[in-house]
Amino acid sequence: MELMLTVIAVLQAYAIGSISFAVIFSNAFAKKDVSNFVSGNAGATNVMRAFGVLPGVLTFLCDAAKGFVACMVGKLIFTYLSAHYSATLFVPVYGALLCGVFCMLGHVFPVFFGFKGGKAVAVAVGIFYVSNWQVISLALGIFLIVLLISKIVSVASLSATVALFVSMLVFRPAGNVFVIASLTFIMCATVFLKHTENIKRLLKGQEKAIFKTTKKEH
Repeated sequence: MELMLTVIAVLQAYAIGSISFAVIFSNAFAKKDVSNFVSGNAGATNVMRAFGVLPGVLTFLCDAAKGFVACMVGKLIFTYLSAHYSATLFVPVYGALLCGVFCMLGHVFPVFFGFKGGKAVAVAVGIFYVSNWQVISLALGIFLIVLLISKIVSVASLSATVALFVSMLVFRPAGNVFVIASLTFIMCATVFLKHTENIKRLLKGQEKAIFKTTKKEH
């Protein structure tokens, strides 16, 4: 029973993560696929640059919501398992973080949209709101401060990701530090890997500020 429920938890997380709201809203507002515009990334920032603030904000909110829902289901399943099986193995936050990993993988490699997804920043907001709302609140604060200073979303996103990982270790919820650190690291590393091209452009001084342009990049 515990194995079956764990499998259900991770599969629902991947399936929910695979819903690409960037593609959905770009088609709904402009009848165009966002992956063909600007950076080609299926994420909130690219939707905002290509089609405007409203679809971009909706994409961000819905991506965050899917992370929240997927991880809340995982947390609830592990809460049930901890009450009926091993309380040390099925810690609720483990369920949230484990589902967070699979939700993020679904977002980055969505099975419903040709495995071409976003960079997982927005979905991480929902994931860590369930896992540790204090930590994600701190990370969002760092994001906004760095964005106001740099005007570059990738710099703000990467700064917030580092802050999130460090603060998750410092203010970690109850549970084994290795398990929490490992699952958190996988998600933070995924965000960094998805920003590889951004990092290259930053090192060359070529990364664009938000709203800099809506022209297609090659």
